[in-house]
Amino acid sequence: MMSRSYTNLLDLAEGNFAALGPVGGSGRQRHGSFGLRRMSRVMTVPGTLTELDGEDESEPAATSSVASDVPSSVAADRLIVVSNQLPIVARRRPDGRGWSFSWDDDSLLLQLRDGIPDEMEVLFVGSLRADVPAAEQDAVSQALLDRFRCAPVFLPDHLNDRFYHGFCKRQLWPLFHYMLPFSSPASASAAATSSSVATSSPGNGCFDRSAWEAYVLANKFFFEKVVEVINPEDDYVWVHDYHLLALPTFLRRRFNRLRIGFFLHSPFPSSEIYRTLPVRDEILKALLNCDLIGFHTFDYARHFLSCCSRMLGIEYQSKRGYIGLDYFGRTVGIKIMPVGVHMGQLESGLRLPDREWRLSELQQQFQGKTVLLGVDDMDIFKGINLKLLAFENMLRTHPKWQGRAVLVQIANPARGRGKDLEAIQAEIEQSCQRINVDFGQSGYSPVVFINRDVSSVEKVAYYTIAECVVVTAVRDGMNLTPYEYIVCRQGAPGSESVSEVSGPKKSMLVVSEFIGCSPSLSGAIRVNPWNIEATAEAMNEAISMPEQEKQLRHEKHYRYVSSHDVAYWSKSFILDLERACRDHFKRTCWGIGLGFGFRVVALDPHFRKLNMDSIVNAYEISESRAILLDYDGTLVPQTSINKEPSPEVLNIINTLCSDSRNIVFLVSGRDKDTLGKWFSSCPKLGIAAEHGYILSGKGVSKGIVAERILASVKERGKQADFVLCIGDDRSDEDMFENIADIIKRNMVAPRTSLFACTVGQKPSKAKFYLDDTFEVVAMLSALADATGAELKSDSADELAASISSLDIGDEQSESSDTPIGGS
Repeated sequence: MMSRSYTNLLDLAEGNFAALGPVGGSGRQRHGSFGLRRMSRVMTVPGTLTELDGEDESEPAATSSVASDVPSSVAADRLIVVSNQLPIVARRRPDGRGWSFSWDDDSLLLQLRDGIPDEMEVLFVGSLRADVPAAEQDAVSQALLDRFRCAPVFLPDHLNDRFYHGFCKRQLWPLFHYMLPFSSPASASAAATSSSVATSSPGNGCFDRSAWEAYVLANKFFFEKVVEVINPEDDYVWVHDYHLLALPTFLRRRFNRLRIGFFLHSPFPSSEIYRTLPVRDEILKALLNCDLIGFHTFDYARHFLSCCSRMLGIEYQSKRGYIGLDYFGRTVGIKIMPVGVHMGQLESGLRLPDREWRLSELQQQFQGKTVLLGVDDMDIFKGINLKLLAFENMLRTHPKWQGRAVLVQIANPARGRGKDLEAIQAEIEQSCQRINVDFGQSGYSPVVFINRDVSSVEKVAYYTIAECVVVTAVRDGMNLTPYEYIVCRQGAPGSESVSEVSGPKKSMLVVSEFIGCSPSLSGAIRVNPWNIEATAEAMNEAISMPEQEKQLRHEKHYRYVSSHDVAYWSKSFILDLERACRDHFKRTCWGIGLGFGFRVVALDPHFRKLNMDSIVNAYEISESRAILLDYDGTLVPQTSINKEPSPEVLNIINTLCSDSRNIVFLVSGRDKDTLGKWFSSCPKLGIAAEHGYILSGKGVSKGIVAERILASVKERGKQADFVLCIGDDRSDEDMFENIADIIKRNMVAPRTSLFACTVGQKPSKAKFYLDDTFEVVAMLSALADATGAELKSDSADELAASISSLDIGDEQSESSDTPIGGS
């Protein structure tokens, strides 16, 4: 099934989103959530459904029992989980007529439903791990939606190949695991001219622009499927992992107020690594279109925040334990929460008869041996060969383990492909063979290498007999192998299996410091897997440790793993997503920008244009006024070549300063010499140069300067009842924030007219805006006109004395004729 916009891919990748429709709305009518039905465990299409959960199709109540509890006029909240693959196992029926579908119980996406509120429906969007002919796709889609609440995405084979193997596995996967794309000119040229990614290895060539375009287009396929099923007013969307980094931009472009969460299950590299990606800004900006971005560890989140700061100039703030990025008026939340395992599934696996049988076999096979276990994907980043080298070193340096210690290494089938993967697999097999030749004995092989797909039941049996699990990945997102091992060593609650490991529960872990679960396992022995000798000593320490110490470490780990399971993780993420989206419909929003530069600007509903009549009226009736002005971008356009103030501006400022009721300050980032020279004709103007540094020293912002000016006015016994503060950039936001807080702190008169005004319509802490510097000058001119043509000379002298006597800093003007902060 081809996308309607497939032919426009190049325009799309270059920033033309015209095909996606207007910015302001979805173009769809609002509808309620789908009715819930009990889901069958297995189904076939076409044909009858095979019911394994006891559902009776003849019962009409099974059709919409939950939806009937919700009034038809109210749409219930729903969670749409979007990932590269659905948590579905699809098999062609033996007779070739139709398909058989079942839930993938090992899928994290399926397991996360346990943490979702019962009243919230969950709908999955993703691709199937099976090739469905185009003629059957509509029927399969409808069947999966009706029975499993799944909406499948069908990518053309050539697009899927370029999307997954060409960009995800060849570009993103290695880069996110700290592998830079080094290559020789010859290999880069070959990669650029190759028409297939079948033998491409990660990091072996220049950036493939066509693979990026395929990635963008594939994300658009997922977007179009989400649009088919979404109710943007009520639904939450939770996007998963690096395959769909571009999706949030498509969603935000179509639905400005859609509630979007994203969780990255892989590492996020440091800024020095990430900055080598040619589409680095596009991906960062796409993620910033989310409301909440989740990471497994603080390190991954810290790297992301650093990239946003260094490449986009966006800083984060932390308040009451929550981290947020201020992005054009929207606060993008950062969530740090490592995922857990599904306790119920593991414990049920411990009770299966097949596990009992396999456990008995393994106990007999390894009787009298100390088993160390490794369970890893066949991948260049899992460090399997480093583990083998460390085990070999342990046998050599600690001969007591020869004939007694066995390393069982399970290698799950590789998900990627390429020459690097083939090379590492050959290296692993050679190491296994060498160790078994050098240290093997009759009836004893020190390394048991299982290079096949191992069932969950068999894996649980291996976990149960292992004295220690060793994970030496050089880089990994989370890695739940240690968690699974801990649960299996604990055993099923209430189990009285004859083959269960007797005695106190204990487990030992040797884990790489470069994996996501390492910080959560305080009792594990952490290693640098590149240090072969240290890893070997860690293995020896783990299996030689006193039994009581093993037991204590196991108890500590089990308490954490059992309480921080997958349900805890998903529940926590959804709660924070709801919190991040709480003010969505309270703000004024509009979308701006093209392509991946698209973003939504969110403004406070009370943010409005400054009314000229209102401020002039307030000015005329006030008795004590404080006027604080920025310079660049406020009194003079940022784009102006001549930065000196115009005669009109100088005349307006002199007129305002000549009123004895006015305190006028210029608070600017420019140096004191320049400002003193430019405003030498304004002797009664107060100047705070270099963002207030001249007045108050290092680390002081414009906000502190504004506060001290108003405090000094109050100390003289006359509180300001009119405050005007105007600025145009980030440095002025501190001034706006402090000004907004002064009334609560009784620094001004109780009935003060407060006008905090920014230049231009943009997210700001100010409550008012003026469009440009011309409007600012016009407004100040109106205030100057209101001052009156005739002022008493003694009023002017009084003002000069007032300015010179203000105690607002260590450095002040020496006379009324010298600007404060000037020379």
